Amino acid sequence: MKHRLTPLLAAFALACACVPAAAWSSPLTLQAAIDLALRANPTLRAAGSEVAAQEGALTQAGTLPNPELELLREGEGSGNRTTTATLNIPIELGGKRAARVDAARQEGQLAAIAQEAERDKVRADTAAAFHDVVAAQERERMAQELVALAGRALAAAGKRVEAGTLSPVEETRARVAQGSARIEALQAGRDLEGARIRLAALWAGDSRRLTIVAPQAATLPLAAPLDTLLAQLDQSPAMRHARTEVGHREALARLERARRTPDVNVIVGAQREGPDTRNRAVLGLSVPLPLFNRNDGAVLDALRRVDKARDQQDAEGVRLRAELAQAHARLTAALAECSLIAGDVLPGAEDAQRAANRGFELGKFGLIDVLDAQRVLAQSKNQYLNAVAESHRAAADIARLLGHAAVQENP
Repeated sequence: MKHRLTPLLAAFALACACVPAAAWSSPLTLQAAIDLALRANPTLRAAGSEVAAQEGALTQAGTLPNPELELLREGEGSGNRTTTATLNIPIELGGKRAARVDAARQEGQLAAIAQEAERDKVRADTAAAFHDVVAAQERERMAQELVALAGRALAAAGKRVEAGTLSPVEETRARVAQGSARIEALQAGRDLEGARIRLAALWAGDSRRLTIVAPQAATLPLAAPLDTLLAQLDQSPAMRHARTEVGHREALARLERARRTPDVNVIVGAQREGPDTRNRAVLGLSVPLPLFNRNDGAVLDALRRVDKARDQQDAEGVRLRAELAQAHARLTAALAECSLIAGDVLPGAEDAQRAANRGFELGKFGLIDVLDAQRVLAQSKNQYLNAVAESHRAAADIARLLGHAAVQENP
């Protein structure tokens, strides 16, 4: 979707050319901001540390239990002293080690999927924040332009009042309009600073050093059919995380079942009685008797948590479908609003503003008519900016839900 806009709106765009950046370059493009956030976002770094930690957990899960060395001495005198040295070697039965490794591997997959989801979130948040900054910059520029227009109108009204061709009331109205325009400019500047802070916070940067590239042509994101998006939802990071969580809980249930099988300790050693007695071999076997604790409670707990994970998977699917449908509705509504404003509202507001200025110069219209026309045009442009920014926020939410690497835009 592409619109032919006035020079004022042509300077505004909510996308930019994708230019990779190895460091914080000034000014920043959209892709450079995304690359910077992906490298320096603290939350994303924490997710990467969790993935690295799970590698250690997987290694630990596959280790064998350590043997135990036991030394025992009986008696006080050297003639009747008995010394026994044994090595207790635990042997795991029931597939406990394999079950531990499987559970740890599932946990590692959960951490990797969570890191991927966080990366998609950072990418989407950066795109939305970048577009908000560009929109805020354009609003602040328009507000400053309105201040200048109001100042010129006030000066013209003052000259006409001195010439006796205009009522002093009109000059007062022009002064009030200039004051209102200055207040709106201050608010626009405050909104711009807030948008810059939110963007720089994604990589813990300083918003005061932030400069955004202003593209030359306005672009809007594409709106794919909702059914197409819903078909991709099953492979989203959130759904894959929910399915992996079910597998993880099933692996933990298998581990608890394996723990019902008692482990065996093999005892190997030597015993000496007195200084002149030869060593005697010591062999033994230690097996716990599962008379009171058969791990039934832990098995039941693990099985119920499997059921819980499956229910949460279903709930996650319902939530994601609802959020995706809402984001798609926001996107289509914003694109429709952009089309309506660019095609009908803005041309009419621009024509009315030009006619009011011309009529004021010829003495056919009053100053209040000129100020009203200027304000209507500014409101129309601001509505367009809000609609474009909302379309990019909705597209970023869709990308976050589906795990897309980038938001497609109209050329």
